[in-house]
Amino acid sequence: MKILVATVKPFAPEAVTSIKNIVENEGHTFSIIENYQDQSDLIQAVSDADALIIRSDNVDKEVIEAAKQLKIVVRAGAGYDNIDLGAATQHKVVAMNTPGQNANAVAELAIGMMVYVARKNLTGTSGSELLGKKLGIQAYGYVGKRVAAIARGFGMDIFAYDPFIDNSIIEQDGVTALGSVTELYETCRYVSIHIPANESTIKSINSELMLSMPKGAVLINTARKEVIDEESLLEVMEKRDDFRYASDIAPDCADLIQEKYPGRYFFTPKKMGAQTSEANINAGIAAANQIVNFFRNNDTTFQVNK
Repeated sequence: MKILVATVKPFAPEAVTSIKNIVENEGHTFSIIENYQDQSDLIQAVSDADALIIRSDNVDKEVIEAAKQLKIVVRAGAGYDNIDLGAATQHKVVAMNTPGQNANAVAELAIGMMVYVARKNLTGTSGSELLGKKLGIQAYGYVGKRVAAIARGFGMDIFAYDPFIDNSIIEQDGVTALGSVTELYETCRYVSIHIPANESTIKSINSELMLSMPKGAVLINTARKEVIDEESLLEVMEKRDDFRYASDIAPDCADLIQEKYPGRYFFTPKKMGAQTSEANINAGIAAANQIVNFFRNNDTTFQVNK
């Protein structure tokens, strides 16, 4: 089988070496394309591939249709909205992600942004501490769980809401499970968002939720910018001068926020939650192992287009 690694943003050299060794030790052929300049380069490269490993690369319908031999594509990371799942299913291509491999990197960034915003963007003015503050975690998956573990070390009072996880699992970590997303926002001065972007979540963080947060509210978003209703965000920033927003990717309304609300926001220059050498290596190795297990044992544990 030919296994192609296609990455506009390359893996770390150590990750590439590990992926290559895993693939070739199993008797497969390793191929790689990095820093390509155009989507047509990916389309050409994938034409004879049996398996594909990507990062933020866009595997759309055109790519899948060009990949006549493709059986599996693995996104090295948690999010997989850069894969056309419908096209993959139609062409009998298994799509997977590598959940948990980037979790600590994203969680550390979320906590880091909390500290940065709490200390008034490190401008030298008097800020506040995280100790004793109420933190709400929206979605208690791999990342949310790590955020809770780190926040516990800061002495925060931790709450979580996740309709897909049994409350007993949340509470065994010493986290208070709440019954609704509304209760989470009403209760917690800090809220850290870890939901995916899908039909039910896009623009779901609205003015009603944000305005209900306690005084000194800080909203941290290391998920996707699309889950925030930006009209609502601008409304809340206007109505509440105590509300602050930090995001692991600038919203579309970033210029207006920067102009009107200095000192009350922080946006990373590009999405960087998973941009650590450790996460890069872990996700790449996980992707290679998942492909090997798929071909060897028909293992589809992490399939996302079932």
